[in-house]
Amino acid sequence: MRIRFTELAGVVGSPQPLATDALCGAEMASLPVLREAFVDVVDGRIAALGPMAECPTDDAGWDVRRLPGQWMLPGLIDSHTHLVYAAPRVTEFRMRLDGASYHDIAAAGGGILNSAAAIEAADESALLELLLERLEKARATGTVAAEIKSGYGLTLESERKMLRVVRRARELQPMPLWATFLALHALPKGADLDTYVEDAVAHWLPVLADEGLVDFVDVFCEANYFRPIDVHQLAEAAAKRGIPLKAHVNQFQSIGGIQASVAANARSVDHLEVLTEADLKSLAQAWAHGNGPMPVALPHCSLFLDIPFTPGRALIDAGLPLAIASDCNPGSAPSSDLRMAWSLATHQMKLRVDEGLAALTANAAYAVGAEDRMGRIQPGMDAHVILTQPMADYAELPYFTSENRIAPTLIYGR
Repeated sequence: MRIRFTELAGVVGSPQPLATDALCGAEMASLPVLREAFVDVVDGRIAALGPMAECPTDDAGWDVRRLPGQWMLPGLIDSHTHLVYAAPRVTEFRMRLDGASYHDIAAAGGGILNSAAAIEAADESALLELLLERLEKARATGTVAAEIKSGYGLTLESERKMLRVVRRARELQPMPLWATFLALHALPKGADLDTYVEDAVAHWLPVLADEGLVDFVDVFCEANYFRPIDVHQLAEAAAKRGIPLKAHVNQFQSIGGIQASVAANARSVDHLEVLTEADLKSLAQAWAHGNGPMPVALPHCSLFLDIPFTPGRALIDAGLPLAIASDCNPGSAPSSDLRMAWSLATHQMKLRVDEGLAALTANAAYAVGAEDRMGRIQPGMDAHVILTQPMADYAELPYFTSENRIAPTLIYGR
């Protein structure tokens, strides 16, 4: 497959291969931009790009696509989703509008426990069909790759069911996917905390890992859910199998989850709606000594639950990197629209346009350990890209809060 995209208004990319490290601080606002450009894709990878004045004139053997006025941007990577679920939680939405809090709903048997009951009752093939539909919807708004968590199982068999659905979806459609065993998401009703943690970490994880179902592990470290000591226990068990840790931390309270995640060499720390000076210092120290955990903001969750937005401006101004993800799930972020997440990041988190794009591309790729093959447009990268409708400035994508001005989303150039 040899595709040549020509007469592009511009490309957010570099004709020369650049370093693929996480973009930190001011680097996030300085993305390479090439105007009046062409891009060559060979066998699903970026082969070359440059100004139209240097575009080869011999088109023999090429599928040439002329795209005057359109931009090509790196595709958006969703590093935090819960896309395998059986049903929406609209009743809980009504409860919340009537005054119930997130914790009130959970105490009444709603929330994660509600989704867990639905997963247990659901047929695996039905869950797969729903996931494939959701992936297509996500692709329409610019998503080219996604991480997908379990965590609505709360039993070995239900967790296995969810992770098998992700594996099957990986086989049936082209979007790159990562499966995360969200080992510690909520405590089943009546369960003992220490016993449940021991079962999930010492018994379920080995079984699921041996079946090749786990790319990452995750934990919801939050008051009334799981503790920093549980983060350490899960990370230690996963590390023995070469499986990296991701962690939900600081959504509602700061209880030491960031410090535990830094100590455990987590790949990412996600949520961060509550961020103390001590938390910010811990992240800054981790990155000063090498590659720390990628901070991941989830603006759809802040919008839907009406909680603070992650202080993305403060993180970037402190010289840290930042990624953005959808957190798509039925209870607190029922949207996979990363283009809208970009808009929220600019309007509510005060990110600049390119900082938001960097957070959804290069840094999102880092959050899933794929920075060496996606998240940027440059020679050698997989051709996971989005094409805009004709526009003068790609800032129109986050500028319009509800209009989707993305044209095709291409995965491996297709």
